[in-house]
Amino acid sequence: MSRSGLVDPDTDELAQDFVRFSLDAGVLRFGEFSTKAGRLSPYFFNAGGFDDGAKLGRLAQFYARRLQQAQAAGALQFDMLFGPAYKGIVLAAAVAVELARLGINVPYAYNRKEAKDHGEGGTLVGAPARGRVLIIDDVISAGTSVRESIALIEAAGGTPSAVAIALDRQEKASDGSGGDAPWSAVQFVQQQLGLPVVAIATLADLLQVLRDTDAQALAAHTESVAAYRRRYGVC
Repeated sequence: MSRSGLVDPDTDELAQDFVRFSLDAGVLRFGEFSTKAGRLSPYFFNAGGFDDGAKLGRLAQFYARRLQQAQAAGALQFDMLFGPAYKGIVLAAAVAVELARLGINVPYAYNRKEAKDHGEGGTLVGAPARGRVLIIDDVISAGTSVRESIALIEAAGGTPSAVAIALDRQEKASDGSGGDAPWSAVQFVQQQLGLPVVAIATLADLLQVLRDTDAQALAAHTESVAAYRRRYGVC
């Protein structure tokens, strides 16, 4: 579990508040959506929908509070933030601002998709990669972005220490041949790449919110999401 040792998943108010916020913001939606693995998912999480200052600021607050919990529990330590292009760039910057507001002032960096051969040059922008580097992203779909981030950070002299994401879908990854792997993308990063992963919320939290809601329109999606988890879930 990406939150193991941090909180009781059945009583995690931060996670359930985040799910409700994502629903209100239209970032978390229900219907039929095709995933990268070719599955039809009954829900869709699009972090690009945190598209104004108020939403982005609130999102950064959720990340910062989860990171504070993880630090207090000894689940991770970090000296700086890294945001993989493209969504991670905005996330790392926003989270750095919120952490500084809370008294935790750390540098941040991000990467370009193509190296620059003029000005400061290179692929990384921002602070030099030094010490323990926390990767900030929205979700982990296949672990590709994490692997690329690890290579960039290590090449620049830093040490990848952990990954923070908004939502852990808790579903089986693709095995690369059209089948289902026995692990999730988050578990792959934890077990194969050796990095702890901290998520603000998980699919289990989404289901808990749906089961607890008094809104019939939301509650109507409970069974489809539960069925999807029974078919593709890993925990």
